[in-house]
Amino acid sequence: MSASGLGILVWVAMVVGWYVIRYPFERRAKRGKVAITRRGGPETLRMLVSFSGLGLVPGLYAATGFPAFADYSPLTIQIALGIGLAILALVLFRLTHKALGKMWSVSLDLREEHKLVTSGIYRRVRHPMYSAFWTMALAQAFLMPNWIAGLAGLVGFGTLFFLRVGPEEAMMRSAFGEDYDRYCERTARILPGIY
Repeated sequence: MSASGLGILVWVAMVVGWYVIRYPFERRAKRGKVAITRRGGPETLRMLVSFSGLGLVPGLYAATGFPAFADYSPLTIQIALGIGLAILALVLFRLTHKALGKMWSVSLDLREEHKLVTSGIYRRVRHPMYSAFWTMALAQAFLMPNWIAGLAGLVGFGTLFFLRVGPEEAMMRSAFGEDYDRYCERTARILPGIY
């Protein structure tokens, strides 16, 4: 198998792994009652842009090879780094879902009797789910030997992140007040000790 083929295969496996991790939480979330939500047009648009970059564009490339004009020959080390990042992304996804448990939601929602999660992977990072998605987008950039499909995840998820993290933190601050402020003082947003 070529390095390009291996990269695409690992990307597909990463997406399948992500879905396997998320599926039981999605099912449970549909049964839970939402107390506060920030869903609506802007959130739907952010989610669509992110899904396009992390799912539609690379999925189209994996299935059809389009857009072939942006292909390049990847280095073996590039694919190896992509594999490592894909594994790290899935580990982070699992840890965040496990820590959130019933508090997990796909969108900007707070459940009835929602609790501020500050343990596990959330002890040092406020948004480790975003850390996982950034890692997944980086893995995609290394694994997809195509300038458009490879970088689409960074653009798509980056758009969601920078337009969503502020409203999400405002919602949490409104719900949890000083507890959330103190939590923010001792944690980083997505990368411990850096940002």
